[in-house]
Amino acid sequence: MGREVPVARRVFLKTASVLGAGLAVPALAQPASERPKEGDLLVANGVEPAVPLEPKDIPRDGRPLLAWPMEPTAKVVRSGSRLNKVLLIRLDPATLVGPTRERAADGVVAYSAICPHAGCEVDLWSAEQKMLECSCHYSHYDPRNGAAVLDGPTPQPLAALPLKLAEGKLVVAKPFTARVGIVPT
Repeated sequence: MGREVPVARRVFLKTASVLGAGLAVPALAQPASERPKEGDLLVANGVEPAVPLEPKDIPRDGRPLLAWPMEPTAKVVRSGSRLNKVLLIRLDPATLVGPTRERAADGVVAYSAICPHAGCEVDLWSAEQKMLECSCHYSHYDPRNGAAVLDGPTPQPLAALPLKLAEGKLVVAKPFTARVGIVPT
């Protein structure tokens, strides 16, 4: 009789682990939560219906526009994870430095909206200095130079999202250049 309880328990645990794994796998593979992929279009945050953005939709030297990547065929907006939120800034292409120039599309640069210091949203813009700021701990970033850290506690620049133009629309050229979200120090 002592053997029946452990066998039943083992069967229960094995069944539960298989069922649990079966439930977890689809949750990880949801297209709306996947990171931006090459060929994804960019759409404005909070605008319905989702319309692919063009460079002219982002005001030059103006406040960054929050956007989401959208899978172009199924039109799935990848808004299932806050880590997919993107800042779009349109700058004078002549002011872009180094790799930033190569990652830009008609002066539009894209960066993760999530600060690598504590995971807050980078939500402030200094128009005079053309500088991004995280309002949680006041890290400052230079969008013309790869979102390089100007000051503050952040350990690294914002992850860049390389762009290209296709039929006049802003399109993801490559995945994020670095880890998005909190970066362990």
